[in-house]
Amino acid sequence: MINLNNEFVSNKQANLNITNRAIAYGDALFETIRVVKGEILFWEDHYFRLMSSMRILRMKIPMNFTLEFLEKEIFTTIKSNGLTQDVSLRVKLTVYRDSEGLYTPNSNEVGYFIQVKRLDNSRLSLNSISDSPYIIELFKDHYVNAGLLSNLKSTNRIINTLAGIFAKENDFHNLLLLNHDKKIIEAINGNVFVVKGNTITTPPLSDGCINGVFRKQLINTIKKKTSFTVEEKSISPFELQKSDEIFITNAILGIQSVSKYRKKSFVQKVAKALIVHF
Repeated sequence: MINLNNEFVSNKQANLNITNRAIAYGDALFETIRVVKGEILFWEDHYFRLMSSMRILRMKIPMNFTLEFLEKEIFTTIKSNGLTQDVSLRVKLTVYRDSEGLYTPNSNEVGYFIQVKRLDNSRLSLNSISDSPYIIELFKDHYVNAGLLSNLKSTNRIINTLAGIFAKENDFHNLLLLNHDKKIIEAINGNVFVVKGNTITTPPLSDGCINGVFRKQLINTIKKKTSFTVEEKSISPFELQKSDEIFITNAILGIQSVSKYRKKSFVQKVAKALIVHF
């Protein structure tokens, strides 16, 4: 069952009009959220990112779109799908501009829908590269613009889609996206962290990476709970060859270590030390 503007319908019945702006123009935002044993992980960060993104896109935020209202909507959707709170779940909350019009909308009112899917893992995890190698490459067919709009979780993810197709066709597990300055900004499905010695580096938001919720959590954890130095600065592809470790993060998978980039192989040491904090 899908929660479509507080009405519960089956997947087949949850239809959007072909003129819906999410379909016609990618005029929508989404949050992918993990729920574990009845707790929405990092819920305040997800909520405030969504509110900030709606303001940036000049969407009208309904008066009832409070933290408590959307939390209740999520748990009501979980219950409507017959899922208990003792399982791990992936929740996708999508907000779209609900208006007619061409490029210029007639209004900035919004609609929303919530989807729920059960996950196998009961907690944020670290994927072992000793058991299952994870190989990455650069995606150079298209570049992401550095700027505020690239930080948003909008439904306009065509570069990520093309990168995913390229990875599948060429037997890579993931690709790193670049901006127009040829700086690494993120992976297809998450933020990137590069380790060299005692320093952990991740691209700054100004380079065009997604303002990841788990990225924020991990940066704060590194600063407060470890002896590592964390830096938000631009990363060139050349630096990958000199690094000790690379990992990719998002709020659903946790941490995905990289085992190989071209001829360079990597260890899985820092990632193991970090995941225990979650």
